[in-house]
Amino acid sequence: MNSTPESGARTADERLWVRRRGLLDYTDTWREMQAFTRQRTSGTTDEIWLLEHPPVFTLGRNGRDEYLLDPSGIPVIRVDRGGQVTYHGPGQLVVYALLDLRRRQLGVQSLVNRLEQAVIDLLADFGISAHRRERAPGVYVEDRKIAALGLRVSRGCSFHGLSLNVNMDLAPFTRIDPCGYRDLEVTQLADLGIDATVDTVSGPLQSHLEARLDSPT
Repeated sequence: MNSTPESGARTADERLWVRRRGLLDYTDTWREMQAFTRQRTSGTTDEIWLLEHPPVFTLGRNGRDEYLLDPSGIPVIRVDRGGQVTYHGPGQLVVYALLDLRRRQLGVQSLVNRLEQAVIDLLADFGISAHRRERAPGVYVEDRKIAALGLRVSRGCSFHGLSLNVNMDLAPFTRIDPCGYRDLEVTQLADLGIDATVDTVSGPLQSHLEARLDSPT
């Protein structure tokens, strides 16, 4: 499943390739990430995938079923990332970070911080003040979560990544305890008065991701 042509471009950082991949089936994409990470070598170019998924709930490898309140009608997939349960659907920008952390001299927490900061930088462009929380990965606007984050690291290389709510149906989030937090509210750019689409947000977020991944701190 891919509803739009894929595009890609090498960035100013020769170690990074960014691919805009359209609407993709979740399981197929997950298996592709696993294969990419398993087969990569020390010379493999890092990649960032920007895409959307059809409606799906995903549960991290230590996720608890009790946080799935009413999943009926939407597929539930248990995966190998960290974190609890989240929802993906059209109108949400998903960013997968397939990076060699050893080559970039990045620790996992440093990568988490950089991914979060790229979203915070993007939101600042729209005049939105956002922040992170200790021990609760993601990005928040006041008390509402706008971006979720979950990673897997294998042989020093990361995959999975983050999701940013742009202009989507948020109702499925009421059928879970998002990221394992009861009564956690979620929000999106559209509800904050920002007229944007996944396509229009992808470019600016890509720029912030490149800047943060290339930063020494």
